Amino acid sequence: MQSYGMRWVSMDDLEEAKMALKEIGTDSAGIAHMAGKGLGRGIKLEQVPLRVAHILKQEMLSLGGDAAVHRNVIVNQIEMTDIMLLGTVRQLERLSTKVLSQPFGLKQIGSDLRKLLGNLEPPKSRILNCRGKELRLGERTLIMGILNITPDSFSDGGRYNNLEDAIAQAERMAAEGADILDIGAESTRPGHLEVSEEDEWKRLEPILKTLAERVDLPLSIDTYKASVAAKALEAGAHIINDIWGLQKDPEMARVVGEYRAPVIVMHNQTETTYHHLMGDILTFLKQSIGLAEAYGLTGDQIIVDPGIGFGKTLEQNLEVMSRLAEFKALGHPVLLGTSRKSMIGKTLDLAVDERLEGTLATSILGVAAGVDIVRVHDVQENRRAVEMADAIVRGQRGVNYVGA
Repeated sequence: MQSYGMRWVSMDDLEEAKMALKEIGTDSAGIAHMAGKGLGRGIKLEQVPLRVAHILKQEMLSLGGDAAVHRNVIVNQIEMTDIMLLGTVRQLERLSTKVLSQPFGLKQIGSDLRKLLGNLEPPKSRILNCRGKELRLGERTLIMGILNITPDSFSDGGRYNNLEDAIAQAERMAAEGADILDIGAESTRPGHLEVSEEDEWKRLEPILKTLAERVDLPLSIDTYKASVAAKALEAGAHIINDIWGLQKDPEMARVVGEYRAPVIVMHNQTETTYHHLMGDILTFLKQSIGLAEAYGLTGDQIIVDPGIGFGKTLEQNLEVMSRLAEFKALGHPVLLGTSRKSMIGKTLDLAVDERLEGTLATSILGVAAGVDIVRVHDVQENRRAVEMADAIVRGQRGVNYVGA
């Protein structure tokens, strides 16, 4: 009895779907029409008014999809509901078109849905200008090397807080394949002691000015203080990495905007209580993006960081790690920073200096989820692991087919 070689084909985006159809000899018009039918998507909307929920439910059903809503929607005993739109990319694209001409805020939903579906596709290769230094995004996962010039960093406190040792470490990371160097002059570990703007800049200034002359890489400054950021950018820094996502110092957004400096906005909060974990994190990051955009930054100039290890329990960190791909919906590059963090130490019961393998595992998961940058202490080891993962993940499925 003939089996016909039945098997499941993994297709995560439109490009993979198109290649799968091309492999079997489908004509180009058919590929364009059918590719989106093979990709399922679950799109969540929060706190949607009842009448809008009814319309979205009916429209999705008419397109052959569905929409999950609160059980009390059907009896009109609820004013607002979360919704999960369930359908293929093709069905969701058609929904976005249909509701663009409808009232009650549906036009905005249609516009946002169309944009979100585009964000979930693989990004194209492009250049990010970092105040004169260029980073190529979309081709491979970039490596950001960590240079802590603090006496109390959780991982390497005191090892590089003098000029000679810091420069040597920076040059070592550059030689090992770092694409960016991230310099921090104040520890951000849990329970850290804040330092004044003057002391932070006193630590940072000589090292930054020396590296600006000796290392041909974009230099990122890990600070949440606007005055430190301004001095660093004036002295030759290229990127600002703000662990409070522009939301702690009210002047930070203005500073990065005036200098047209790419900015990393990280999710952070002082406690670990959430209404919806991912929803709350994404809402925070959207607020940070809005602050950056208000001062003229756009697109790739705004890099988002889910903030592993900040304002999250171990279980929450692990959940965020398992859902990294969802951050692509924001439409900006994603940075992942897990190197040697307590999430790894608690999971594996290991001290800080024994967390390399755990870090490599998280970096590889980041590549699989489509992150653009990994921030690490051990540059050479992570670069090799990431390069191998990139060769698998960023190599498009179906490119080696034999056929039409």
